[in-house]
Amino acid sequence: MSATPPLPLLKRLSPEAWTALTWCAATAYSILVHVRLPGGGQDPMSPGSGPLRYTLVIAAATAMALLACALMRHRPLSALALLLGGSVAASTTVSVLDIPLAQFVAFDVALGCITATQPRRTGRTAAGWALGMMSCYLLTRLLLGASLGASAVLVMVLASVVAWLIGRSVREDRQHAQALRTQLTAQAVTEERLRIARELHDMVAHSIGIIALQAGAASRVIDTQPTTARAALQAIEAAGRETLSGLRRMLGALRQAQPGQQAETVPLDPAPGLADIDRLAERTTKAGVRVDVRWRGQRRQLPPEIDMSAYRIIQEAVTNVVRHAAAGSCQVSIDCQDNELSIEVLDSGPGRSNSSGSGYGLIGMRERVGLLHGDFRAEPRPEGGFRVAARLPVPSGIS
Repeated sequence: MSATPPLPLLKRLSPEAWTALTWCAATAYSILVHVRLPGGGQDPMSPGSGPLRYTLVIAAATAMALLACALMRHRPLSALALLLGGSVAASTTVSVLDIPLAQFVAFDVALGCITATQPRRTGRTAAGWALGMMSCYLLTRLLLGASLGASAVLVMVLASVVAWLIGRSVREDRQHAQALRTQLTAQAVTEERLRIARELHDMVAHSIGIIALQAGAASRVIDTQPTTARAALQAIEAAGRETLSGLRRMLGALRQAQPGQQAETVPLDPAPGLADIDRLAERTTKAGVRVDVRWRGQRRQLPPEIDMSAYRIIQEAVTNVVRHAAAGSCQVSIDCQDNELSIEVLDSGPGRSNSSGSGYGLIGMRERVGLLHGDFRAEPRPEGGFRVAARLPVPSGIS
């Protein structure tokens, strides 16, 4: 069973089909009204018009209308001209001075559909043709000395104006919906690009910082302390493998299957979270910057997006300490409350991070917190060093 809901009734038929149905319904109504039935009164058809002539004229007018429906999509103005010709031809079977309003409804349907689906200039031209035809009709009546028949003309003019306004409204709604979809798509693409950029920055920058520290330490002691140098190289290998695993996980998430093919499945490690903070602290400590982790409150399961974002914020803050603070240690505080998660990273080094917030790391942390509707602060400490603090609200009912 298809998951796509059926289209509304008005959208199941094309504009051409609706125009043809309207014309056929109007023709049937005209036949019922103007053909003399057995036992009826005087035949209302114009003098000299018999059943054969009536049938031939109605058939010719209907042929013109159906041809107009076939041309309406690609040659809309020609289609309107044929519909007008069919309406005028149908009028000769009743009275040469009257335009049958029923047939003119089909013209209004075509006018609305053309205005809704064709360029704006075409819609305006079609409306001008309708009003021009009304003017010619009034002029013909004046030249023949007949009454103006203002009521019927006014009804047809108003019907044409309403049809044009409805078509214009439909076209503008469609254009607005298309522009909105384009804007939402562009916004979604931008947000996804920013998310990928944050993930790459947080993951690669931290690993590269650790690798740089370990490589520097290994180069200094490789001749005098081979055991220490070997440990540093092993730490570099572990950091490189972890970064490669993270990149593989991200590429696997971005890779999508082609239509009709099964999605590629790659064994991936789970996304990092607060459970990996101790391992992060241990790895950073081995690189030469001691990380003291302090937990407050009751440790509990958090939503995946909060858990990963909290880890990435701490990782980036510790990376900034390693790269910019020139500090030998830093303190990480994690406070788990019922309705929020608070994070604070402090260092007392003489170095200064970019307090203006223009660095990619600080921008990424601020965006992460903003997406989760939390609060973020990054500022120098009065007593020296730098402070990064974030507060992430936790939805109620999470235990």
